[in-house]
Amino acid sequence: MRSFFFITVFITLASFSTLSCKGRNYITYYNKANAIDSVYKINRDTIAFIKRYKKIYRKYNPPKSNGGFSKYETYIVFSDKYSKKFGGKKSVYKLLDLVAPYNEHYKTLFPLCEKYGIDSLSVEQKIASSKSKMNKRLIDSFSVAFVRDQKEERSDSVTMVKNDRKNARLLKWTIQNYGYPSPQKIGITGNDSVFMPMRTFLSHMAYVDEYYPFFKDELLKYVKSGECSPQEYATMVDRHERNSGREILYDEYFGEFSDTLKVNRNRRSIGLRSLNYNVKK
Repeated sequence: MRSFFFITVFITLASFSTLSCKGRNYITYYNKANAIDSVYKINRDTIAFIKRYKKIYRKYNPPKSNGGFSKYETYIVFSDKYSKKFGGKKSVYKLLDLVAPYNEHYKTLFPLCEKYGIDSLSVEQKIASSKSKMNKRLIDSFSVAFVRDQKEERSDSVTMVKNDRKNARLLKWTIQNYGYPSPQKIGITGNDSVFMPMRTFLSHMAYVDEYYPFFKDELLKYVKSGECSPQEYATMVDRHERNSGREILYDEYFGEFSDTLKVNRNRRSIGLRSLNYNVKK
């Protein structure tokens, strides 16, 4: 009877954990964060800003996606400045994990780290440890792919079409076998200092019609999981829509549309800020 009780409790907790993970839709996180940012820019209420982000990060911690560290860093810096609890050393280590793919950015955090008992050597070790978890095979493959993407500065249409198709095959294979090639998997700088901006790469996947439907469906899942940024996804979709002679959906690239309300609804549906926010900014 006692064994049955413990088994029941274990299954219940496991089910709750699974449901919690499935319910963690980062589009909700982006929209909440955008709302907080909008209010903060109007009221300049830093304490309210900290409290609201603290509530978000109880569920979405650490944040993910390309560039997702910036809001988390702002939250930690403000919390430290105003002597508000944010998790101390543990949260600073999470921040270091997030910034690891972004080259030398972590060095700007040395003063903050030192304040919480993390010396520069420990920071370097943490960054090296985070980078060691990246996928070397994917880094090798995408280093080649990004060079191929810019072959002849995309001036020769025959070469461009052939290379985009090769890169589309690589991206599909990667998604099927490893998931989305986020900065945490491949970084933003590949072999021989090759710059690897996924937003540019995905914009060219919009031209490969045989693979595009797969990318449109699959990458939306990774927007929801926090691994593909809304900006990357929107750029790819807008490029495809425009190339197909249709109106863009998100205005993340072209600025050509007739219905502002519709575009804003589309933007919110994937976690982008409204057009009004961008204009005010």
